[in-house]
Amino acid sequence: MNIAAFIARRIAFNQQRSFSRFVIRLSIGATVISVAVMILTIAFANGFQKTISQKVFSFWGHVRVQSFDATAVSIAEEVPILKNDSVLHLKKKVPEIKTVQAFATKNAILKTAATIEAVLVKGVEKSYDFNNLQNFLVEGRWIHFTDSGYSNEINLSVYTATQLNLKVNDQLIIYFIQRGNPNFRPRKLTVAGIFKTGIEDYDKHIAIGDLKLIQRLNDWDSNQVGGYEIFLHDYNKMDKVSEDIVQELPIGLKSTTIKNIYPNIFDWLALQNKTIAIVLIIMIVIATLNLITCLLILVLERTRMIGVLKALGARNQTVQQVFLYHGTFITFFGLLLGNVIGLGICWLQQRYGFIPLPEEAYWISKAVADVVWWHVVLVDAGTFLVCFLVLLIPTIIVKKVQPVKAIRFS
Repeated sequence: MNIAAFIARRIAFNQQRSFSRFVIRLSIGATVISVAVMILTIAFANGFQKTISQKVFSFWGHVRVQSFDATAVSIAEEVPILKNDSVLHLKKKVPEIKTVQAFATKNAILKTAATIEAVLVKGVEKSYDFNNLQNFLVEGRWIHFTDSGYSNEINLSVYTATQLNLKVNDQLIIYFIQRGNPNFRPRKLTVAGIFKTGIEDYDKHIAIGDLKLIQRLNDWDSNQVGGYEIFLHDYNKMDKVSEDIVQELPIGLKSTTIKNIYPNIFDWLALQNKTIAIVLIIMIVIATLNLITCLLILVLERTRMIGVLKALGARNQTVQQVFLYHGTFITFFGLLLGNVIGLGICWLQQRYGFIPLPEEAYWISKAVADVVWWHVVLVDAGTFLVCFLVLLIPTIIVKKVQPVKAIRFS
């Protein structure tokens, strides 16, 4: 029979009213709150970063292949490149690649009877996979393509449609801006559908149309495109894939990750990691300080018990183990309840979305919890390890307790 564990259990589950009992519950509560907050912080930060990243990737892909032009702006009209089998066949050579899709962009002005709005029209092909954008579709449908000629349909964002007072199936005049040509080339298009990404840069400036229309307006032939968007199975491998495919690309083409095209977005997302670190440090400090306080009070209140145990022949190590076991009980129950509360709130948020966010500021309408199991294990293991090491501090007092004085004056 483990005497130290037995005594620790009796102390921990003692039903008598005492100040130490209140302190023990307070310490368990502090540990529960600390663990729950750490789990929630990591889960919500993961969900925020993943959701925003997926929005960016869904709209522009993970890796982009374009003409090598050092003077070109990242998001603007492209220098045309020829459709290239080397690029299209990358999917067969690189297993990480999911799809390769051609695109082109062109500046335009949308006009209705009341107002005008400037946009960058992104042209896509008939084979374009709109499943990546399906979650953004608010009303209507994505544009339909024709076998001959170009589609006279367009997809607008909620912001642009609101500014122009347009709805699905309404018509508008679009004026395309020609480089070095003061004359505009108008076209009449129909609004096929309306989308909303929640990302201000996209919703205010981007529309989606037919690549053939852009080819015709730029006087390109059918084999010329602005570039290729490459979608991967795992976005974490985009840097590696971008480097690997450089050798496979024809001379004059370059590959760039979307992180390099939108560094401001991903730098902002990276700042969330610092927030996570700060919260974790604060919560661990709170949990450990509460545990130290609890054990100090417990040791002082049980001074007479310590004296009696030593008088009966118990070694310092045995008495220390009593309080180590007791601290372990507190930490264990704190971790257990903290996990239940933290994971429970994450589940409720995913199911009911009761925590809203201002979309104009955070680009998402509600908080998203993304629980990664090894993050939870790391929080539990780290908290338990730190607390266990801290448990050694109060037990030093046990060595200094003299049995005769403890029994006489307690």
